[in-house]
Amino acid sequence: MIETERLILRPPVDGDRASVAAIGADPEVGRWLGGVRDRAASDLLVDRCLEHLERFGFGIGVIERKADRRVIGMAGLGYVPDGLPEEGEVEIGWRLLSEVWGQGYATEAARAWLAEGFQKIGATEIVAFTARINVASQKVMRRIGMVATPDRDFDHPLVAEGDPLRPHVTWIARP
Repeated sequence: MIETERLILRPPVDGDRASVAAIGADPEVGRWLGGVRDRAASDLLVDRCLEHLERFGFGIGVIERKADRRVIGMAGLGYVPDGLPEEGEVEIGWRLLSEVWGQGYATEAARAWLAEGFQKIGATEIVAFTARINVASQKVMRRIGMVATPDRDFDHPLVAEGDPLRPHVTWIARP
């Protein structure tokens, strides 16, 4: 568990499944992740997050807002899966309910996870990637000190050709 000024970053528990499903069902969130997710897909995501945490000791968790104890998103670190560019690298990622966008929560959570990755996990490099058109996520990457690396940009192999989400940009951070 990590605490910031306004947030608690922790592993998901079964009681978080409905909140995580609400994030995946948010059409604005789905716009950047290839569509909304139903409850079964959301539960599978939680299961994968828990498996990664158990196997490696870190992973993607929930973002709980201290003020009202509401789960407003997910963030954390994970290994990039096989078959994707940057495979095996430590990746930082986040997703938040659209109603809380623009309030600094993504930056606050990502900054804390980046520090965790370098200080406790011992990563020597952490990557992030997003669709080239996702300017908001790139602003978070910039605010947490990541640097764009155009030579590592790629077309996402799981996104259809011609889809505007296919071209991806890669950002890196080093301690």
